[in-house]
Amino acid sequence: MRSVKNRLIFGLIDLNSTINFKANMEIFVQDNYDLLSKKAAATLIDLAGAISDPVVCFASGDSPSGMYREIIHLVKSKKLDVSSWYFIGLDEWAGMNGDDEGSCRYHLNQQLFQPLKIKHDRICFFNGRAREPLQECLQTENFIREHGGIDVAVVGLGMNGHVGMNEPGTSLSSRSYYADIHPLTQKTGQKYFKEEQDLSHGLTLGIGTLMEARAVILLANGSNKSEIVKKMVEGEISEEVPATLFRNHSGLSIFLDREAAQLLSNDSGT
Repeated sequence: MRSVKNRLIFGLIDLNSTINFKANMEIFVQDNYDLLSKKAAATLIDLAGAISDPVVCFASGDSPSGMYREIIHLVKSKKLDVSSWYFIGLDEWAGMNGDDEGSCRYHLNQQLFQPLKIKHDRICFFNGRAREPLQECLQTENFIREHGGIDVAVVGLGMNGHVGMNEPGTSLSSRSYYADIHPLTQKTGQKYFKEEQDLSHGLTLGIGTLMEARAVILLANGSNKSEIVKKMVEGEISEEVPATLFRNHSGLSIFLDREAAQLLSNDSGT
């Protein structure tokens, strides 16, 4: 049985950081992407270090890539040991797996799993090529349950407010499922591929699954995310903007750079 070493504390505070609070959220605004990545990595390590055999969900994409580089640096410099961690993939495009360049698994293999030499039995990841996608989803949910639940979920923020492949309209109670992908997400996702791909569907952890995580780390950077960041933090909580649902999570930490946070009002803490 896993044990909690001490109370989970969002900490490792840098004196140069701007830290803001609203409702259940902790919002960490950093001057640039590099500082954002280091702060997010420190928080993840703080949280995971409080638990034996922690289960951590990882998103692919641009926003968390700097955090992954920081984790790799710490491991290679022998300042961090992740050998007891379990790694859960957040999502995957339908019809793809780690053999497909541009897939979610391919990127996390390159950005995290291979540099850290993570053993196969420590990774749970959707196989988008599986003949029975619903069975893939069930196996993922079973893996999470059998290992005591997700301790920390690391997620990004889509341009339409999606988290993972939970697109606008996704139910708060959704479990891992075969998702229909919004046209905007399909268009944005093409940047990861050399040739145009069919990105109409995907497999993803559901909002309900992610809401059961003990802590959620959400990252967003760049001015192109500023409008959706404002909507996520200050807008109405609604399934039409899935990211807003996480404002009801008691362990939510949001990490932004100045550009992503530029439209937030003063009463949001910036």
